[in-house]
Amino acid sequence: MALHRVNTDDYQQQLDHKVDRLRQAYAPFTSLAPEVYPSPPNHYRLRAEFKMWQEGGRVDYAMYKQGEYKKPFVIEEFTVGSRRINELMPPLLDAINQSEILRKRLFCTEFLTTLSGDALITLIYHKPLDDAWEQEARALQEALGVPILGRSRKQKLVLDRDYVIEKLDIDGRTYQYKQVEGSFTQPNGEICRSMIQWARSCCEDASGDLLELYCGNGNFTIPLAEKFRKVLATEISKVSVNSAQENIAVNGVENLDIVRLSSEEFTQAIDKVRPFRRLKDFDLDSYDFSTVLVDPPRAGLDADTCAMIARYPRILYISCNPQTQLENLEELTKTHKIERFAIFDQFPYTDHTESAVLLVKK
Repeated sequence: MALHRVNTDDYQQQLDHKVDRLRQAYAPFTSLAPEVYPSPPNHYRLRAEFKMWQEGGRVDYAMYKQGEYKKPFVIEEFTVGSRRINELMPPLLDAINQSEILRKRLFCTEFLTTLSGDALITLIYHKPLDDAWEQEARALQEALGVPILGRSRKQKLVLDRDYVIEKLDIDGRTYQYKQVEGSFTQPNGEICRSMIQWARSCCEDASGDLLELYCGNGNFTIPLAEKFRKVLATEISKVSVNSAQENIAVNGVENLDIVRLSSEEFTQAIDKVRPFRRLKDFDLDSYDFSTVLVDPPRAGLDADTCAMIARYPRILYISCNPQTQLENLEELTKTHKIERFAIFDQFPYTDHTESAVLLVKK
């Protein structure tokens, strides 16, 4: 199915197929029926990237079928994209085609939007960006009323700002997040909200302290903090750490600290294998971690991290790759039992799914 235009009548059937497949895959570890969180069937994707096809003095949004990278097809609408993306696509393209400076050697356009209506456009070029480009881009920015950012090799030109502000209403409170261009953000806003609400519900009776690995910009950490005495979160990306620190402050969270460490480094630190200067102001022994939250990349957890988190009473494991989560569950279910199992349709009309489990020590 071409993802730029989908038949929403097929959505439930496709979701049912995914759920059946995952239920069978997880059967060796749990007999629980999964809690299923469907996506909106349309306009669910908050970010998009289009290659720009140049032909006959004109440029168009384009996509390529897998394995056919020399045969682009022009995109006139992107119904899985947010309504804000679809609103911006036509006037942006018209303006680019009216300006040789903006059009010349443009090869990619990226949109970053939010549920709260904010937007950012990035134009990426195979040429240096000069004063003439900046002048044209500023006029475009004013006409669209949306921040424009230009990129080329070793060059990033920010005309206004390089981030959007998301606002999520969760359990009666509004949380605000700074999301920086080029850093990781959840692509499906409604599913993101569902995952946060699910994680909070798993922590209703929690006590002690929370450890989160791979915390990103604080997406889960910040709404969960009120459920615990103290929270320590780790993240390897400097950009995400900086965003998380700003998000912690703007949301008024006072019991949460973040440190820039990989999961492997934190495992070495907690085991006192070696010291880290970035932890010099932290007393790890002062924490009483009762719950660990992990949301790793597609590769899943490495063996040392998996062994480390198995020491703690409760593990919340959210995964964008059920296959690697299943591999980790081979080890984690030796010490823990799955008490809750959820499926989030983060990526409709594809084979990809987000899965989550709450594991409690046996």
